[in-house]
Amino acid sequence: MGARTLEWSLERLEELDSVAMASIVESDGSVPAKVGARMAISSSGLTHGTVGGAGLEMKVEDRLRDMLEGGRGGVETFVLSKENEGASTTNLNSLCGGRVIVAFEKLEPSPHLLLMGGGHVAQAISEACRLLGWSYSVFDERKEFVSKSKFPDAKELIFLQADQFLELENPESLGRFSDILLLGHDWSIDERLLVGFLTMEGSELPRIGCIGSKTKWRAFVKSAKSAGASVQKIDDVRCPIGVPIDAVTVEEIAFSVCSEIISIMRSDR
Repeated sequence: MGARTLEWSLERLEELDSVAMASIVESDGSVPAKVGARMAISSSGLTHGTVGGAGLEMKVEDRLRDMLEGGRGGVETFVLSKENEGASTTNLNSLCGGRVIVAFEKLEPSPHLLLMGGGHVAQAISEACRLLGWSYSVFDERKEFVSKSKFPDAKELIFLQADQFLELENPESLGRFSDILLLGHDWSIDERLLVGFLTMEGSELPRIGCIGSKTKWRAFVKSAKSAGASVQKIDDVRCPIGVPIDAVTVEEIAFSVCSEIISIMRSDR
């Protein structure tokens, strides 16, 4: 059962959910579950596994939900007895008389970047993703720029016109990506994609970043407002993307872009 809960947790991470997981790491006496039992809750509200039910499970579930809201992990000792053994243990007011030690940890998903435009910058970012253990997918209107030879580790290679892609996607389906990075060779393609994303009806979008100058961004903002995009959605877009390190080479740009994403991830915790 514990192994299946671990597998389930990894699947939820693939879907970009955070997961809080409890594992029984030590037990003795009469207890509802033994070492190896696990219980996990995802940030989308799904639950898997058990640590034995009853009062223990209620306590564990409360702590897991607290961790998803920003609480800390750690190790806690639970005593299934009417008499508490001390401040370092949690009493469950039970007649079983056993003891379990539970480890609590929060698992965070790795980013999955959608690189929209398969040029030199996208290739450099894909190399950075490989080093960081991140996932990435690539979109381009040009077939030769979404090849397996250019992006051997891509989860998805998307060869479509911008309008076709927008017709197929919605905020829910785009939720498989943590970040959408507009890196196109043609400003008009980036603009169509950006306006399309910002005018989608539905749930929250992934983080969106756009490469380019402040002048380019002002033009994009004007187009997005004219199309009916909300000011809040527009303000959430990062342009120009990347930490301001005066990057010049594509490798430096990739470094600055990934550094910005790391900084955002850390600040959200």
